[in-house]
Amino acid sequence: MAYIFLDESGDLGFDFKKKRTSKFFVITFLFTANKRSIEKVVRNTHKTLKQTHKTKSGTLHCFQEKPVTRNRLLKKLAEKDCKIMTIYLNKKRVFTRLQDEKAVVYNYVTNILLDRIATKKLIPKNETIHLVASRKETNKFLNENFKLYLENQIKNQHKIDISVSIKTPYEEKCLQAVDFASWAIFRKQEHADDSYYNLIRPIIAEENPLFP
Repeated sequence: MAYIFLDESGDLGFDFKKKRTSKFFVITFLFTANKRSIEKVVRNTHKTLKQTHKTKSGTLHCFQEKPVTRNRLLKKLAEKDCKIMTIYLNKKRVFTRLQDEKAVVYNYVTNILLDRIATKKLIPKNETIHLVASRKETNKFLNENFKLYLENQIKNQHKIDISVSIKTPYEEKCLQAVDFASWAIFRKQEHADDSYYNLIRPIIAEENPLFP
């Protein structure tokens, strides 16, 4: 049994006059056959936090954590049997007609990444693949559309048995790990800071731009 955990960094806003609008949007996959080892990294990192800094939910968010916590988790993650694949999108190069179709862009980019993993044979064809995406969208219709789109695409194109679910980082601890990885990659693209990225460089299987 193999797992793919999905998270993204940045936003899909296109009003660049707003200060909080990012230049890049990053989607990251973390795939592994040993889910428990990734969960252990998250649990052990959370245990090292001082009581005053622990969140009530028990959920780590890379953007909110201190550098020492980021370094600790990313270093431990790089030691595990897992791989990372990512696509980063320079939003200024996105066709104007797509800028109002955020759900379409998200689904399209995610499918490209999934297709590349299958094409490179980084996931086994004879096993069921469980893809777990971090829940950002509260609209049930869009979530269901996302799940069906990915399942149909990968089954039809690569004959791979895949199930897609959407969970919160609290429900699925491995999503907290991919959040850290995605943030590190985003930090490199958005702010030209590769200090965190370099910690996970050994487990990055592929990193590509879309609309370069």
